[in-house]
Amino acid sequence: MKSKADVVIVGGGINGCALAYELSRRGKEVVVLEKRWLAHGATGRCGAGIRQQWSTEENALLAKRSVAIFEHLSEELGHDIELRQGGYLIAIHDEDDMHQAKENVAMQRRIGLPVRIIYEDEIREIAPILDVKGMDAIAATFCSTDGHANPFLTTYAYARAAERHGASIHKFTEVKDIRVNEGRVTAVVTDSGVITTPVVVNAAGAWSPHISRMAGIAMPNQPVRKEALVTEPLRRLFDCMVISFKHGIYFSQQDHGQILGGIPSPEETTGYHEEPTYSFLRHMAYMLGRYAPPLKHINILRQWTGYYDVTPDALPILGTTDVEGFIQCNGFSGHGFMIAPMTARLLAQLICGEKLEMPIDRLNISRFKGGGVVKEKSVVG
Repeated sequence: MKSKADVVIVGGGINGCALAYELSRRGKEVVVLEKRWLAHGATGRCGAGIRQQWSTEENALLAKRSVAIFEHLSEELGHDIELRQGGYLIAIHDEDDMHQAKENVAMQRRIGLPVRIIYEDEIREIAPILDVKGMDAIAATFCSTDGHANPFLTTYAYARAAERHGASIHKFTEVKDIRVNEGRVTAVVTDSGVITTPVVVNAAGAWSPHISRMAGIAMPNQPVRKEALVTEPLRRLFDCMVISFKHGIYFSQQDHGQILGGIPSPEETTGYHEEPTYSFLRHMAYMLGRYAPPLKHINILRQWTGYYDVTPDALPILGTTDVEGFIQCNGFSGHGFMIAPMTARLLAQLICGEKLEMPIDRLNISRFKGGGVVKEKSVVG
């Protein structure tokens, strides 16, 4: 292990590896520390979706600009990330939903997203397996450039590209302490040695509050257990991701035919609880059957748990802190994969002293000191 680096990134998920790539290609000497394996946390347990339909402009812009990067990422990184843009179909259940959807769509279209409100006939045309009445839907929003990609392939593509540019990635390496002297980061202590560095990036996901405490910083993030499942492969039935903010369900058909999806479990809880629940399986099977009757009798192959790294406003925490050189890259609240490309680019620009392509001041951790945060409303679960 190197004893010195320009930047040490704690966390080997999609954001940590994407940032390592963006920094190393700018000539920075980068070390990534991951206590397990790459994509071990939320990245490897996520629903693989890439959505631009949000209620806050910050999330929508991060997602829109990330999609622009995703569309050329396989070529840029030299590895197929299995991007497929089949769109996102978001159910609208009542007049309150419709009011919020109209507000969202107005903002989304203003920033250049091809989002529209669709009704029963077009819902059936886009996803013939859906039962609009079973969904209890009156309409939906749809964005054709939304989609999904393979989180494992994307993370490893970023990691390998970062290594080609000189980054060092250390798996099964745990951070034990972060040394701070006179308000500045000076080093990271691991179970394999000490690395002196002026910059540490906290990309540890659900464990980010623990890493922040090492630097003397308190965070409002909470880990929330989430469950997901995957089914046997089927012939191609539909292309879009189907989601509902009211019911919390999401599901899509992956490239190899499996149905991948999740829903909040009746036993959902905060804290580091990894045990899967039978109540999730029952609830997910019931709701999936309501939304898509052809899926009622398919076989489930596997279920798993993961964590949302949830902030009070469901917006990420990005940027500088009161400790000089300690940078936050966390709090993604379940949507870290889909905004990782632009997040990594912005933080690399920040660390390297470049002009940022879009402001991130409103995503700084300092926003929680004033109490006037605007909550993201378009959250599943």
